[in-house]
Amino acid sequence: MDIRRTVLWMIFSFSLLLLWNNWQVYSGNPSLFGEWGITQTTGTAAKPEPAKLATRQPANTANTSIPSGLPATPAPAATPGVAAASEPPVDHAQKPASSSKKIDIRTDVYDLTFDTQGAQLVKAELTKYKDLEDPTKPMVLLDDSAHSTYLAQTGVVGAPAGQSYPTHLTPFRLVSTDHVMTGNTLKVVFEAESDGVKVVKTYTLHKDSYAIDVQNDIYNTGSHVIDPSLYFQLSRDGNDPPAATQFFHSSFTGPVVYSSEDKYQKVKFSEIDKGKASYIKQANNGWIGIVQHYFATAWIPPQNKTRYNEMLRVANNLYAVRSIESVGKIEPGQHQSVLAHLWVGPQDQKAMSQLAPGLDVVVDYGFLTIIAKPLFQLMTWIHSYVGNWGWTIVVLTLLIKLVFYPLSAAGYRSMAKMKLVTPRLQEMKKTFGGDRAKMNQAMMQMYKTEKINPLGGCLPMIVQVPVFIALYWVLLGSVEMRGAPWILWIHDLSARDPLFILPAIMMATMFLQIKLNPTPPDPMQAKMMMAMPLVFGGMMFFFPAGLVLYYCFNNAVSIAQQRYIMHRLDKEMAVVHR
Repeated sequence: MDIRRTVLWMIFSFSLLLLWNNWQVYSGNPSLFGEWGITQTTGTAAKPEPAKLATRQPANTANTSIPSGLPATPAPAATPGVAAASEPPVDHAQKPASSSKKIDIRTDVYDLTFDTQGAQLVKAELTKYKDLEDPTKPMVLLDDSAHSTYLAQTGVVGAPAGQSYPTHLTPFRLVSTDHVMTGNTLKVVFEAESDGVKVVKTYTLHKDSYAIDVQNDIYNTGSHVIDPSLYFQLSRDGNDPPAATQFFHSSFTGPVVYSSEDKYQKVKFSEIDKGKASYIKQANNGWIGIVQHYFATAWIPPQNKTRYNEMLRVANNLYAVRSIESVGKIEPGQHQSVLAHLWVGPQDQKAMSQLAPGLDVVVDYGFLTIIAKPLFQLMTWIHSYVGNWGWTIVVLTLLIKLVFYPLSAAGYRSMAKMKLVTPRLQEMKKTFGGDRAKMNQAMMQMYKTEKINPLGGCLPMIVQVPVFIALYWVLLGSVEMRGAPWILWIHDLSARDPLFILPAIMMATMFLQIKLNPTPPDPMQAKMMMAMPLVFGGMMFFFPAGLVLYYCFNNAVSIAQQRYIMHRLDKEMAVVHR
């Protein structure tokens, strides 16, 4: 029983550690187990002052040649001049508000706002998702308000010294006339011309899609050959998005980059501040993006073309991630078209994987991805039939219990046999008194004679722990759970139970399970076993309702299986003793 006592102490200690860790995360302190990302808070830092923002050239490296004169900020400014590679960054004065006009565009999934300055996408409301703080309003992802900066930008660089091609600081004019989607697509077209280069920027929006086609047509209207480069940029402040109602986890918010060489790389804003950001600088594939809990933005430039990636701090609490590709030489009177894709929306794994290789990995399931991915795919398949994510979890629990039934049956039979020999264990305790060596020897002999594995009841639980943790990450990371209702009082499976009914049911089922199991001969062990429902139940008060639902139904099915197996064992024993 020494092994069992050790196991119980380990479980109890780990439970207390988890509770303390959850409280630390809730209090805004770092997780004891390392960060999944950056702790979310409901507070926001001050937005950078536009008048103080400065353009910045990309950093040159020994083995790359990044075009110079690339602006990096969304600050209202005059058409930027292009500095030579040796020149310092240029500050631009704030320009009159009249030169910037906001254009509102509506589709079935978006309310978008474009700024004619640079033809930037400066606001994206996702109309199918509710705001966490005010459910009467839609979720706002991109924004350019007094308290938030998050923008999608493109521009052309590579002009000779003293000249400037159209960038995201250049005034554009709206060419298209439609502002509301009435068919399957809607085109929003802007154009601008500067120093012999005309850029026509076309955003193509698709029905029921968060993937936006962005085509830049670059015309050489001058008399000399040009060799421009095109950049794709996301600018964002370092503020965390509003936290969900639960406080037991940290989720990553920050820039990311993906390539076939180095795969998925996340970079914290703090690493950019310290100049310690590590990511692939040059590639001919992949994409760049910024992710936060449940949502993401990403630029997918043309593939199989050399591009240069850069992440930088452009002002206090303002960051940019961008990718720069050469367009190639353009003769006078000729033009080049560059088609890229922009994702602005939820972390929809299926749609994102169809848009670009690796784009779906923004849904981070942690170190158990190898289990979590198939679990999510199975849940998606079940949901296609039942149509409700709560009942999907119930059906998934049944399937998991069926898969593990042979192992569970062996464990329950072992526990049932342990319960039958409990009176004999009590007698041994009286017989041997404080001589633990002789008592343990007698117990081991009895286990051998009765063919009992004293740890057999723990094995099913231990084997299912990876599945439980994987499901935990699936329910935390899958946007499908955000705002998904089940029944009655459960309106959001990704948030904790508002009435704490499910945690109470889980504690009750755990107590019932303990009563069905043999009572440990050691009073201390018995007290610890009775404390376990309180410990785990306390944790479940802060877990997503979907996860607690899984645990409740899992316990209920386990109790039914245990009662069935014990009933069969009682019949077998009755036959043996006839």
